[in-house]
Amino acid sequence: MYKHLRPKITKLCSDKNQTIDNRLKGICKLLRDNIPHYDWVGFYFKNGDKSELKLGPFAGEPTEHTIIPFGRGICGQVAESNQNFVVPDVSAQDNYIACSLNVKSEIVVPLFKDGENIGQIDIDSESLDPFTEEDERFLEFINREVAKIL
Repeated sequence: MYKHLRPKITKLCSDKNQTIDNRLKGICKLLRDNIPHYDWVGFYFKNGDKSELKLGPFAGEPTEHTIIPFGRGICGQVAESNQNFVVPDVSAQDNYIACSLNVKSEIVVPLFKDGENIGQIDIDSESLDPFTEEDERFLEFINREVAKIL
């Protein structure tokens, strides 16, 4: 399903005529526009030396969650665990930060640069349990491409 998007991701990342933020925003928009169960797509990055994440480029409804402390919510947990986190049903998660009442599931994949977890890609879906291993591998590919330009 995602094979046709891979070259587009690579092309977006390598477009040196665009700022890094614009390239990341382009990736978010591409994913949201082409994958039906990707209703909100965004990047969070480690906020300097602080133990928190700061919202970067995204596509979807604006969120009030622009700063997320490590350990809080799904994104904050991934910042500490360095592991992918797939949540089939957010209502079953105790440590979930609701960005929208419409969100039913979430996937967060950490972004590594030189072996360090510097951020993540976060996808919210209004569908229950839509994320597969294929989503995980695809998002890992995106993060590897993004790491090359950071």
